[in-house]
Amino acid sequence: MRVEWLDMNSKPDPRQNHILDALPQVERERLFPHLKLVAMPLGMVLYESGATLRHIYFPTNSIVSLLYVMQDGASAEIAVVGNEGAIGVSLFMGGETTPSRAIVQSAGYAYRLTGNRLKQEFNRHGEMLHILLRYTQSLITQMAQTAVCNRHHSLDQQLCRWLLLSLDRLSGNQLQMTQELIANMLGVRREGVTEAAGKLQKLGVIKYARGRITVEDRPKLETLSCECYAVVKRETDRLLAPTRFGPTTVIPPEAA
Repeated sequence: MRVEWLDMNSKPDPRQNHILDALPQVERERLFPHLKLVAMPLGMVLYESGATLRHIYFPTNSIVSLLYVMQDGASAEIAVVGNEGAIGVSLFMGGETTPSRAIVQSAGYAYRLTGNRLKQEFNRHGEMLHILLRYTQSLITQMAQTAVCNRHHSLDQQLCRWLLLSLDRLSGNQLQMTQELIANMLGVRREGVTEAAGKLQKLGVIKYARGRITVEDRPKLETLSCECYAVVKRETDRLLAPTRFGPTTVIPPEAA
């Protein structure tokens, strides 16, 4: 069981990120001194489509959306990344670039590592390599399931899936997100999101006011979602379960 800091005034610990938390001590000692804590304000673009990647980001309490952007400017989310993962997998997959855009959907912090340092560790063929490859498999699963969901399921179900995936990457039950931004993520019109969110609010599942979404009834939200959420969560849990190195207890800030 992981113990995470909830006090946002404290400096986040790298081990709030599940990938970094799963590393054995010897790899932590090599990598952690090279990690740089960076603020992740809402709307920050980490990289644009086609840009050469220089860093990999390990979120602690922020959420980043990976969007595919069309030539006319229209976009749709293909995956969401939080403290379970990393942004910039192309760095160790050999591509260096990606056709997606990475934008912060929920503000917080992340730890950043240079691409060169990541490749050095990856090429040691240690635990970091195995963890990142398992994570990449879970990310591919999420992308594939998102494509299926967008094609075959209603906007109401897509919104439920999106809310659940986002909640899994936060410590509470609130999201700071406007309906316009949600529409951009889902690649639909704002009016459709307004209608879908209104239905959930009438059912007592969520409460929405001034860009803040509070989930009041998560079990109900899960029943209203399509099977895509459960597929992604099950595969993510299977691939990214705690390793044999055991549970981590986070050191208090004053003792760090």
